Amino acid sequence: MRLPRAMTREDFAAATGVSRETLDRLTAYADLLAKWQAKINLVGPATLPDLWRRHMLDSAQLATLIEPAKPRRWVDLGSGAGFPGLVLGILGVGEVHLVESDQRKCAFLREAARITGAEVKIHALRIETLAPLEADVITARALAPLEKLLDWAAPHRTAHTIHLIPKGKEAEAELTQAARRYTLDVKRHESRTDNSATIFQIRVTDHD
Repeated sequence: MRLPRAMTREDFAAATGVSRETLDRLTAYADLLAKWQAKINLVGPATLPDLWRRHMLDSAQLATLIEPAKPRRWVDLGSGAGFPGLVLGILGVGEVHLVESDQRKCAFLREAARITGAEVKIHALRIETLAPLEADVITARALAPLEKLLDWAAPHRTAHTIHLIPKGKEAEAELTQAARRYTLDVKRHESRTDNSATIFQIRVTDHD
């Protein structure tokens, strides 16, 4: 099977409508990631040739899913190399908190935030030790099963908090498992980058 052509930064700009300034900031981020990737494993090496689709667009699409609401505080759990949290910060969605326990990845995030001027706050600690943040939106990408993510998110959500959680082929099975403990208001969005993926938009209304 022939693989689709890798997305370029120009393709990304056309798909998202970002400004030239924002595109330049994202490009600086991408260049820094490629440089650091040679020293530490920030993303799967096989995804680098299609970075603009697999990571940049995959992250950026979350910014459009809760319009016309304008959330103030986003919390990204297990930020890793900054997807989706740092991308969202560069896009200017609001105050973004990046939570990552790997100190080397945190060093990368600090440098990436510095060179891009992203409005983010980096928490270099384990999720379980993070003080409550009263998030408007909580994100997490490729981190843990949905039920576990909702457990970790519990101290940081209010009655109005929205969770935006991208999931792969096991999305519905994970949702079924989580729904055994939580009462959930769920919307499903098709991923723009992966036909087999779903983005859950979840509000927790009750739990056991």
